[in-house]
Amino acid sequence: MERRTPPRTKEGWYILHDFRTVDWDAWRAAPDHVRERALEEGAAFLDDCEAVVDAEEGDSATFAMLGHEVDLLVMHIRPTMAEVERLGRRFDGTAFAEFTERADSYISVAEVSDYVTDAYFEEDEEVENTGLKRYLEQKLYPQIPDAEYVNFYPMSKRRDPEYNWYDLPFEDRSEHMSSHGDIGRSYGGKVSQITAGSIGFDDHEWSVSLFANDPANIKNLLAEMRFDPSTSKYAEFGRFYVGRRFEPADLEAYMAGEAVPTEDDDESGHPHGDGAHGEGDHPHGERDDEADSHAHGDSGGPPSSVAGEDVRSELEEQGVYAGQPHGEDIHAVVLYSAADPDDLFDEVDGLRTNFDHYDTHVKTAVYESETSDEDAETAVVSLWETERAAKTAAGFLADLPEIVRQAGDDDDDSWGTMGMFYTVKPEHRSDFVGTFEDVGGLLAEMDGHRKSDLLANREDENDMFIASRWDSREDAMAFFRSDEFSETVQYGRDILADRPRHVFLA
Repeated sequence: MERRTPPRTKEGWYILHDFRTVDWDAWRAAPDHVRERALEEGAAFLDDCEAVVDAEEGDSATFAMLGHEVDLLVMHIRPTMAEVERLGRRFDGTAFAEFTERADSYISVAEVSDYVTDAYFEEDEEVENTGLKRYLEQKLYPQIPDAEYVNFYPMSKRRDPEYNWYDLPFEDRSEHMSSHGDIGRSYGGKVSQITAGSIGFDDHEWSVSLFANDPANIKNLLAEMRFDPSTSKYAEFGRFYVGRRFEPADLEAYMAGEAVPTEDDDESGHPHGDGAHGEGDHPHGERDDEADSHAHGDSGGPPSSVAGEDVRSELEEQGVYAGQPHGEDIHAVVLYSAADPDDLFDEVDGLRTNFDHYDTHVKTAVYESETSDEDAETAVVSLWETERAAKTAAGFLADLPEIVRQAGDDDDDSWGTMGMFYTVKPEHRSDFVGTFEDVGGLLAEMDGHRKSDLLANREDENDMFIASRWDSREDAMAFFRSDEFSETVQYGRDILADRPRHVFLA
């Protein structure tokens, strides 16, 4: 008897989808003071969940559901099953929960398997490729995307006599999964997903949560996947749910049948996205610093809001524009690829078309080296108005061909948290390149300097990007404080079309 070998998996955080119906008759019949207390406790509970006051890490979100099956979905992501179980009981203890009934629920755990990569399952369990590492971390430790709509469904693989997924050899299953993933990646920037395993936890084998600002994109993605053999032959589905996200503060408006988000939330009409929590006020409590050190190493990643303001202040003293403390920050994702620049550009061009659907997207471009350095790399730069949007984009960009590293991830003991962008007057382009070569000679002699490259946007040669890496922040600041840099800045004002933009790397 031949026995198939199951794929190896690595588990991450646990996910609870808590579906509730509202007893509207009881709600309408309740006295005002009872409803006021229920709304106060309900909104406070949901707000605490989204602030993750109950755990060190995680995420939560609340959705108004469409259709007759359920009214509300509260989605929780936490590091342990015990933590999501406790959240369910805490909600039941609120006065608001007395007007609801749990109509459905689903428990699952984020996972990666060797369908995706076997790197996690080798003896040292190290993932050397930076792009792949970021992608896997996002799958294991997911954050709920900033998107207006959610679509949730559970699914299993078919075990019929004719089409039995579990009787297929691993190579065939892996090929199916790769083909299926290609369809999902083609919707990068339009649809984000969180998939999790639930064998032994719930009625199906996986949960799928899709997020998009345009719900039609979810429909189109699922329709396309229906024609893929991995779905048409081997997939079985449970009930589908669709909902629209809203903020805990809008619970009263929701229960009153009013529009959510309310007018005070977001002039764009988006319930939770760009700046909904305020500049520097991340919805996950202390999660920011923890996530940054987890992804970039203790000294490598983007600075915290406090550290960021310190850097800005120091740069401003040197006459270097680095964004205002509130409202003008731009966050960058910079990845380096060894792929043929033409092939890389074709891939990026398709991906950024999807990115343009998001208001937070500033631009995405391919930059090529202006130097003759054989070690110079081609950079993909993606600029966003929010750090969270930039990190989400990084997951899609990591799938670009031959990504060798991501800025900020190259060394645990390096500091490279800013990119320097310059728009050069066309008549002074050669002057700017010559000045960089002179400054490059100065940099080479400075303590703590590792590498600086000048790259140009292949679609606009006057759009220049300097990527610089240092041993430490203090080494970089020593350069910014130098007389030579001050002279360069003063000189640059004459040859630049606009002031330089110094952005934080997400």
